[in-house]
Amino acid sequence: MSLPLNRVNFITLAVADLARARAYYEALGWVLEEAMDKVAFYDMNGAKFALFTLEGLAEETGRDIGEFKTGAMTLAQNQPSPEAVDAAYAHAIASGATPVRAPFRTDWGGYSSYVADPDGHLWEFAFNPFSPLDEAGHIA
Repeated sequence: MSLPLNRVNFITLAVADLARARAYYEALGWVLEEAMDKVAFYDMNGAKFALFTLEGLAEETGRDIGEFKTGAMTLAQNQPSPEAVDAAYAHAIASGATPVRAPFRTDWGGYSSYVADPDGHLWEFAFNPFSPLDEAGHIA
């Protein structure tokens, strides 16, 4: 079987405190699928989202904890409207995110916002009129 190379099956974030990270993502509405001492897994409709302790990820990868950094990338969640962006941004902050940039109209014709999770991972909530969503929330 030959699978396409342009796909992602797991997104794993390194976290300083697994209990704190779980509390945040579960307050957002993510449903825990499985948890172990150093890692927790959430279903993403055919892919997985994982939270891995810094120590666990260092052990797993053979890297020094000091080599792990956050904030140099973003994870994005497209929303069906600017109003939904406002709601997602407010919900994330109410769940424990740090505001990074309040919702704003972009130069490219969209509407976007940014928050940081408790470990500093950047999340964007955006309305992109050029990438409409289907009823399942996938880019149509």
